[in-house]
Amino acid sequence: MASTKIRSLLKLGAIAGPRVLLRNQYKCSKPFCTPAFLSQHSRKLSTDVAVKEDAAVAQLSEFGQYVASILPKYIQQAQMTQTNELELLIAPEGIIPVLTFLKDHTNAQYKSLADQTAVDKLGKPYRFEIVYNLLSLRYNSRIRVKTYTDELTAIDSADPVFKISNWYEREIWDMYGVFFADHPDLRRILTDYGFEGHPFRKDFPLTGYVEVRYDDELKRVVCEPIEMAQEFRRFDFQTPWENFPEHRPEIEAVQQQLLKGDKPEKS
Repeated sequence: MASTKIRSLLKLGAIAGPRVLLRNQYKCSKPFCTPAFLSQHSRKLSTDVAVKEDAAVAQLSEFGQYVASILPKYIQQAQMTQTNELELLIAPEGIIPVLTFLKDHTNAQYKSLADQTAVDKLGKPYRFEIVYNLLSLRYNSRIRVKTYTDELTAIDSADPVFKISNWYEREIWDMYGVFFADHPDLRRILTDYGFEGHPFRKDFPLTGYVEVRYDDELKRVVCEPIEMAQEFRRFDFQTPWENFPEHRPEIEAVQQQLLKGDKPEKS
């Protein structure tokens, strides 16, 4: 009997031993994980990140001033945006020189044209703003180049510098009507053949000029002038339930009671 009790006690000790060691180890390591320690550590990390970001922004700003000093004929302004991005505002005749410099210069190497688009600023003399978003994989940096034009003035195509600009400029021509000189194949790319107008212009009507439908008699898709089956809705900022004539007297009576300060009667 005594031997069996001793064996059972030894087994319990063998099971509880590791648990006690783990509990003691946790107690020893607990003071190093206090909230104060964590807050100081996170504050230190956030400070380091902020310092690195400030240094990167300052370096990017200096690079913008450096490029502007090298190409003063074409670069009108170098600025930093609210999101700490570098923008170069250039003259229309400086598209090819500036893009070539940013692509081939050793300190730039913006060899990727990530995006090219346009913005319609209706009412300005040069209503269209052409935007080039460049990426440097070598330095992990981005830069934005902006220029301007109007409805009649053509600007140089960036196809000789970035071949991907071919389709970007076709899209801008299709949507905004900006003409790119020396483009190898300036055709519409999104709209159909024979489409009139440029949909992304702010003076283009929302309904468009034509509509497309399938004709059962001709067995083909036809394009014809648009017909509005329903007039435009008149928004008078009123609830639609007030437009029912049979309920209007009740609503007016309730409104009069509310204006007098009385509680409306329940029907």
